[in-house]
Amino acid sequence: MRREIPLIITTIAGLVFAISYFIPHWPFVEAESIFGDWIAIVQAFAIWLGALNLIKVSLEKIYRKKEDAFYSGIIIVCLLVTLGIGFYDGFSGGAQSSFRDTGTTFDWLYRFIYTPLTSTMFAMLAFFVASASYRAFRARNFEATLLLIAGFFVMGGRVPLFDLALKPFTDVPYFSEFAGWIMAYPLTAGMTAIMIGIALGIMSSSLRIILGIERSHIGGA
Repeated sequence: MRREIPLIITTIAGLVFAISYFIPHWPFVEAESIFGDWIAIVQAFAIWLGALNLIKVSLEKIYRKKEDAFYSGIIIVCLLVTLGIGFYDGFSGGAQSSFRDTGTTFDWLYRFIYTPLTSTMFAMLAFFVASASYRAFRARNFEATLLLIAGFFVMGGRVPLFDLALKPFTDVPYFSEFAGWIMAYPLTAGMTAIMIGIALGIMSSSLRIILGIERSHIGGA
């Protein structure tokens, strides 16, 4: 029963969400709302479970004095401080306010600590993206050559340097227009094909889970 009950719940919930999309009437709409509330409750418990697991793993690294024990300590301190400030702002502001309101300490942490750290991380990732692009843009075959040419025109059309170079010969921004054409037609066609493939994959995986063929999420093979 440890596997059958989760499998039955998964099948019923999946069928309810699928049917309510095509038949938005009673009783499927009400059942979808109930299952939606259940999902929110499970997500709340999952967040706490993830936080407790993070603390457990970090404490084990500190206890065993591993190389990254210092960073594990920083993780625990930041987590506890953020939780404490969020709880304080939430309870001290009253029922009509939230810890996410503008001007709270939690909002200050988000705007002046979390946001700059996020910007720094993405700025560092830009160098890795540039390195990966350099390796991918090597014209080793026909597909890589097309990628190299498209990337050259798109990047050239996104900066005014190439259009300015053609300024003495013509006033038409050929680089910008060609880059816009690539983004509007070939890129859109490729992205549409990728999204169709992703949708078909999601459908097949969902059907396997709903029908009980895929049981890895409940510990089955």
